[in-house]
Amino acid sequence: MNDLWDRWTRAIEDELPAAIELRHAVHADPRGSGDEEDTARLVAGALGAGEGTRVAKTGRAILLPGGDGPVVALRAELDALPVLEGTRVPWASENGLMHACGHDVHLAALVAVGRAAVRVGVPRPILALLQPREETSPPGASDVVESGVLADAGVDAVIGAHVQPRIPHGVVAAVPGPVNASTDEFEVTMHGQGGHAGYPQLLRDPILAISQLVVSLQQLASRRIDPVFGAVCSIGRIQGGAAANVVPASASAFGSLRVMREKDRERALEALADIVHGTAKAHGCTAELEISPCEPVLANDPALAAGARRWLSHAGSDVDDQFRSFGADDFAHYCGGATRGLMLFVGLGDTAGVPSLHDERFLPRDGAISQVAHALVAGYLAAVETSAR
Repeated sequence: MNDLWDRWTRAIEDELPAAIELRHAVHADPRGSGDEEDTARLVAGALGAGEGTRVAKTGRAILLPGGDGPVVALRAELDALPVLEGTRVPWASENGLMHACGHDVHLAALVAVGRAAVRVGVPRPILALLQPREETSPPGASDVVESGVLADAGVDAVIGAHVQPRIPHGVVAAVPGPVNASTDEFEVTMHGQGGHAGYPQLLRDPILAISQLVVSLQQLASRRIDPVFGAVCSIGRIQGGAAANVVPASASAFGSLRVMREKDRERALEALADIVHGTAKAHGCTAELEISPCEPVLANDPALAAGARRWLSHAGSDVDDQFRSFGADDFAHYCGGATRGLMLFVGLGDTAGVPSLHDERFLPRDGAISQVAHALVAGYLAAVETSAR
């Protein structure tokens, strides 16, 4: 297997010039969630193994040849975000969408890995999974699982790698167990009695109630969930009212609730409802609460994580076995059940230019393609070593 690593990674280096061109093309012409057909066609063409199987409407599952035994799926995401790009590079997007989460890098890395694998020969087939709708709900990953394409192909493990500016450059995180939080989105509508702002005694102010709710919801993390494991409740949008001197009859808040353990999820949602309705009553209002379940906790298979760490260390990479994030990823749907999953995080450090994913200036250097590709190879080899034969 050491010989395979050496031959495969050398072949990947040969593929990098074309992979960089592909990355720039994908980045310059991004597509939003559910509209990834053009991106899928471009990436499939670059992979050079045919159209594959259409999956989750706009995605592709393309089988690459290998030896006998369980198939290893390598996943990359097709969709971009509704972000107006601010990088000013010659290949910047100008269509109001942006690959501000590194999906362009992931796709280029998967193509380099797949093309190199065909050249050198690998011990298990690879399913190149070009997955749509990672950035929205309902997520593409759940559709992929429900379609049966993984079971039909005989997939034993799914490997993903995601760039991460919060990890130092040159470090890869391969962490067992939970690494990304579950997420549930919610909308609260507070109903009160509107009227003239100069006569507050005649009103039941939903703006005041919503404002108090935003503060009160922070006790979900500080008082309701074990702080060793944590929770995050964030409000991303508040709307209500149209004039400074008019108190509206209703106001709304939109947010998300995240936990790192599935057993905390129901408890947190119950507490959310208690706080919403209790706050409304305290202000003489009533509240409607709508919850939209999104992603489960992303829990890496421990054996895959341990195997990937060994291969990354063998290659001279620094390895982190502690990094966790309250971000969410629909890759969680591949972890457990019919398949095993491993999400690796590839450190960018300050080479990304800005500290946050989803920022208008987020732009990993082209060298990140090689880093992600090597992480995918490490995950693949770990899957082969630990697969049921």
